[in-house]
Amino acid sequence: MQRTITASVTGLMLLTALCAGCAKKEDAAAQAATRAEQAAARAEGAAKRAEAAASRVEIAAQRAEAAAEKAQADFTRHTRK
Repeated sequence: MQRTITASVTGLMLLTALCAGCAKKEDAAAQAATRAEQAAARAEGAAKRAEAAASRVEIAAQRAEAAAEKAQADFTRHTRK
């Protein structure tokens, strides 16, 4: 009888240890998922900032091109006189 109780207690202790290990793994997996979500949010923010920067560069290039065309026209006009 005592062996049965000892075996039962030992089995319960082993089961408890296994459950605790599984809970730790699930917690680690949840933390990894949270970190992945945070990284994805940071990447999305970086992509939006890069897109905004590209838009500003494109606008600046258009302005520079317009200024170059105006300068060329002014130069041509002045050299004809």
